[in-house]
Amino acid sequence: MSAVRWGRGAAGFGRALWPAGPPGLLAEEGALGGVWGRKRSSTASPCEQDRRKDWGHAELLEVLKARVRQLQAEGVAEVTVKRVAKRVAIARAPEAGGTQPPRQAQAGAAGAAPMLSSRWAQKLDNDQRLMEKRKRRLEGKLQKHVEKVAWQKHLRLEPRLLSRKLASQLQHWEQGTPQNPWEEQLAQLLQEAPQRLSGEAAAAPADRGPKPRLESQQRLLSFLECCLLTGHLPLAHHVLVTHHSKSQQQRLLTLSMYNMVMLGWARQGSFKELMYVFFMLKDAGLAPDLRSYAAALQCMGRLDQDAGTIRRCLKQMTQDGLQLQGLFTAVPLSAEERAELLRVVRKAKPAFTPPRPPVPPPQLNTSPLLREIYAKQDPAVSYPRLHLSLKELQGLFRQQLRMEMATTVTVESVEKVPLLTKEVLHARKTLAGLRARWRTALYRELQETKESEAHAAREGRLSLFPYLCLLSEKDVVGMLLQTLQALPAQGESLLFLAHELGLRVFKRKQLRNEVQELEQRYSKYLHLLASDTQVAEPCLPRQHWEALGVPEAPHEQPWPMSVVVQLGKQLAEVLVRAVQMPSSLAAPRSPGTLIPVLYHVYSFRSFRQIGILKPHPAFTQLLETAAERTLTFESTDVPMLCPPLPWTSPHSGAFLLSPTKMMRSVEGSQQHQLLLERCPPTELHGALDALTQLGNCAWRVNGRVLDLVLELFTDKGCPRLGVPAPPSEAPRPPEGRQAPKRCLLPEVSPAEKAEMRRELARRLKVAREMQSLRADALYRLSLAQHLRHRVFWLPHNMDFRGRTYPCSPHFNHLGSDLARALLEFAQGRPLGPHGLDWLKIHLVNLTGLKKRESLQARRDYADELMEDILDSADRPMTGRKWWMEADEPWQALACCMEVARAVRAPDPTAYVSHFPVHQDGSCNGLQHYAALGRDSVGAASVNLLPSDLPQDVYSEVAAQVEVFRRQDAEQGVRVAQVLEGFISRKVVKQTVMTVVYGVTRYGGRLQIEKRLREINDFPQDFVWEASHYLVRQVFNSLQEMFSGTRSIQRWLTESARLISHTGSAVEWVTPLGIPIIQPYHRDSKVMIKGGLQSLTFSSSVDTSQKPNTLKQKNGFPPNFIHSLDSSHMMLTALHCYRKGLTFVSVHDCFWTHAADVAVMNQVCREQFIRLHSQPILHNLSRFLIKRFCSDPRASKSIWVSRLMDTLLSVPKAGTFNLEQVKHSTYFFS
Repeated sequence: MSAVRWGRGAAGFGRALWPAGPPGLLAEEGALGGVWGRKRSSTASPCEQDRRKDWGHAELLEVLKARVRQLQAEGVAEVTVKRVAKRVAIARAPEAGGTQPPRQAQAGAAGAAPMLSSRWAQKLDNDQRLMEKRKRRLEGKLQKHVEKVAWQKHLRLEPRLLSRKLASQLQHWEQGTPQNPWEEQLAQLLQEAPQRLSGEAAAAPADRGPKPRLESQQRLLSFLECCLLTGHLPLAHHVLVTHHSKSQQQRLLTLSMYNMVMLGWARQGSFKELMYVFFMLKDAGLAPDLRSYAAALQCMGRLDQDAGTIRRCLKQMTQDGLQLQGLFTAVPLSAEERAELLRVVRKAKPAFTPPRPPVPPPQLNTSPLLREIYAKQDPAVSYPRLHLSLKELQGLFRQQLRMEMATTVTVESVEKVPLLTKEVLHARKTLAGLRARWRTALYRELQETKESEAHAAREGRLSLFPYLCLLSEKDVVGMLLQTLQALPAQGESLLFLAHELGLRVFKRKQLRNEVQELEQRYSKYLHLLASDTQVAEPCLPRQHWEALGVPEAPHEQPWPMSVVVQLGKQLAEVLVRAVQMPSSLAAPRSPGTLIPVLYHVYSFRSFRQIGILKPHPAFTQLLETAAERTLTFESTDVPMLCPPLPWTSPHSGAFLLSPTKMMRSVEGSQQHQLLLERCPPTELHGALDALTQLGNCAWRVNGRVLDLVLELFTDKGCPRLGVPAPPSEAPRPPEGRQAPKRCLLPEVSPAEKAEMRRELARRLKVAREMQSLRADALYRLSLAQHLRHRVFWLPHNMDFRGRTYPCSPHFNHLGSDLARALLEFAQGRPLGPHGLDWLKIHLVNLTGLKKRESLQARRDYADELMEDILDSADRPMTGRKWWMEADEPWQALACCMEVARAVRAPDPTAYVSHFPVHQDGSCNGLQHYAALGRDSVGAASVNLLPSDLPQDVYSEVAAQVEVFRRQDAEQGVRVAQVLEGFISRKVVKQTVMTVVYGVTRYGGRLQIEKRLREINDFPQDFVWEASHYLVRQVFNSLQEMFSGTRSIQRWLTESARLISHTGSAVEWVTPLGIPIIQPYHRDSKVMIKGGLQSLTFSSSVDTSQKPNTLKQKNGFPPNFIHSLDSSHMMLTALHCYRKGLTFVSVHDCFWTHAADVAVMNQVCREQFIRLHSQPILHNLSRFLIKRFCSDPRASKSIWVSRLMDTLLSVPKAGTFNLEQVKHSTYFFS
């Protein structure tokens, strides 16, 4: 472990950095788990070391004396007491002579009396050994203190200035002894500082240079931040000085970096070091800002400077155009720092009163789409409440808080419980022993790695040392052992493991620590949600949280991807070096040497050679034999046990302590976050409130369905029903004539060898896929079992297009049919007069049997099948198994059980249902295109127009393709003749569905090829030719049926192509005000050298790179439509919340209680009409012109000129009347 220790120096604040002792010393040093804390140990002089050693001996002496008194009180024989006294004398022996070994100490009294072998004598032996062990550890600690003092001089604190004048001033100041250095030097530095730069330039002066510098600046900023977090401020200063002293590296430094180090010294009242940073600041040509003055004033306060000095500093701040009030409103400070700053200011200005925390003015989102949402005193508002009391919710909050503070959650696996045979018990005992040794080895290896990285940092390099210190060694070792446990038998890519390990460190690095204050505020917040409390005025959760005056959470600076991968790679290599096992586990007769548990090998994946970390087969076999029943998850990867924090900003919401981003993106990318932060806060209210509403839905596990799934899972699975089979069912390598060994025989032809390799590769691929699916199901089912009798919540965030997703990746409602069937609403609602009808309709929808029938016909069909429905509910595995034939079998089974309970209830209208009923959009992407272009023909095809029966666009496209095929067959086209009778809705559905989301002809051909291969009767020799023919006809059919759609698509594509040619990525703002930017840029290769292998990965997410024109133009149409469907979903969610409904969604599939389907359908249609009543395409055109064509310097570019012409030619709209959507039964059904 590493620590900062304080010594004596010229200004009384010499510092040093040194890796401390073994993990056993942590408790003595006061280091508690989590982020590495500051140490309070003082550096000892030689005299002090002698005194401490004497103290250690004295402590040992006092313990032994106490034991003597205890023995005398209990009447132990005199000879035993004499033996204790002799040991006390040994303890007093001078250090030069060493401590007499225990065996020698016993020799003198060997024959004194038979009592020597008494139990008290044995206890004394144990006590002596324990005391000697503690003494050795204490001496080891003190020795490291001595070595650390010698290491101190390697950290450079004095800056090397490039300006000769400033260097001379610094030398004069250091050599002189002015009575008041603040008066004479700091004031002069502030007065002579350059004219204050603009805010943007001052914040990042290096941004004026080439954009590729951004990654290096991020890396440097994250390094300095981690140094301060882990208490290594001298190291941060040392690296800052090193960079500043070289003109090339100095260009990377920004004002925020200088301020960061300066504030660190100010918090400690270190005048000399703070002056050094001020000299460097001036040498770099930067002017101090509010944070710089805040640092100077804080340091003055801690050094108790006189009022005159403070007044001069405040006067200079005013002359620089900075307001005093800004110190308390614009600078992020802790409560202690604010109090210190206020004390200093009042010393110079006793009457000063800091501005109160700004009461948010009555700023409301002005979007016409959200006017009703934020209307005051609307009697129609009926916000829902949870079914839990305040006391219950407070208890759940404490459980969640404990879980997040522990950072991990351990749950029992649902794998089949093995019989506890001798073999299983022996394997578990062997694993326990190995893990104990591995922990010790990992501690040692981690400390050696830190020492090596600390040496690199001492030389001024941006090493991994502060990153390795972010977590305690106990946490890091636990994380590495979890990684080893979860490694699949076929191994995992080193790049993937490095990325995952680096991300896990980043996510854990800074848990917010204001737990007591959070608990008080959260308890007040729960009054809005609890079933037994009231609030003065009903409001949205975000509004209530903000009214409590909750301080803004600190913004998490992202790490560059290179840092994440490099840190993870270093940790993976620590794991490889430390983890070994006896060779006897692999070969029982082998000598007892140690062999690695992990091997680094190379393998081909998708025609690329990649490095893989693979566990030894003997270790894999040991794990299988032991069959341990625990899984460990990160606390942020499992559902929450209490309602999430409401989203109040782009980086504040969801989990209690773990920072979460509102918009998920690749680590290291800042473009989305910067856009959100520049956006006026009120513009984001719609998105913030929608995410909060989705996360506030309480869930529970459907226990009956879970039991049935577990029954299949622990047997041999059932792939037909979506329950993966265990690895034992995976295909084995070929045998006989196809065995891999035959490839070595000379008589085997090259063609046969190629076929053998293909077959082996196919089987290995299937085995890997089965392993992946099995692991995914294991995580999901284990979490479901863990949460079986609990209420839980799924906090949400969104992607860069605005589409929402649960933060929990393993167990949520966005998964497969099986995943959805395991969940139901924790809060029930009586079915009411129409709820049972909607349950029946929903059940028939899940079967996929009556897609072209009316709602009444579907309801009647459910009544006809009631006997099968009840049989499925009562005897799902032994009855007629009707539910297994449904398109969504597990959801159909869960619905059968709900219908059975409802129809058997004394009063079905009063039956309280927890079952979510879905309403799906009819090819929702095409619905948005038809509404944008007011395309009457397209609108009719996707159910925007009222009709007696639902229209099926997939069947219509298949029919149109069949018309084209028939015409070609009559003209003698061979492939058209072969396709006779094979063109169906299923063959074209996926391609039609994804055309609107940007699928290319190549991608569409692959989709159709897959469908054709599934048809047993189709001649497989024609698959390639037939798929080419069909994809061409599908695109032609869509062109003919959706002419308006295709014209809008072409306009969006051409606009994006021209924007990317101007050197920019495509940006736009959704109708709800969310700023969007496409993260498609040209790949830049990043290489991390050394270690097991050099890792190379592509980075294409930052605005510092040129846009990828192909991805920009192909991605714009589908991404723009996704941003529209997310806007429609959010509007529906907010209006449903106002009406008291429970609402969640899976993109364009909306869920609510059966009793509320009619209300949700009405809201859904109204909000679709309101959304598309806005001039969406014209607003987009105006925004793009302003964003990309308004710069006079770029207006001469031919690309900008073409872009302007394209943006002004917005596709013309048709004549479709949007109001008709209100009366379309099958718009969402």
